Amino acid sequence: MNVRIRISWAGGEVMATLEDTPSTRALTDALPLESSANTWGDEVYFSVPFSADLENNAKQVVDAGTVCFWVEGNCLALPFGPTPISEGDECRLASACNILGKLESDPVTLSSIRSGHSITVELQEA
Repeated sequence: MNVRIRISWAGGEVMATLEDTPSTRALTDALPLESSANTWGDEVYFSVPFSADLENNAKQVVDAGTVCFWVEGNCLALPFGPTPISEGDECRLASACNILGKLESDPVTLSSIRSGHSITVELQEA
């Protein structure tokens, strides 16, 4: 069961397709939600109202546009380029994160988000 979500903010939106994982199920149960954006290098992250355990496929280095759940911070993390701890052009997260899915559009769209922007996440009908 794949799930589609819309992540929107003033001035933009992206769609994502999520795999069926425990973290994805926790996220969809919490939708719709609104949060406040934070940025860390070329990554946007924001708190969500659930927690989850680290899953077997958790990774610290991911592709741009991967939708991640940062277990230690109870946040969705959306990397679109290097972070302060990246080596070269890689997307290196603060620590290993659960992999939920992938953005459907160009991850660089996220670069217009600034810390403090309001972010809305909602289910999208297939």
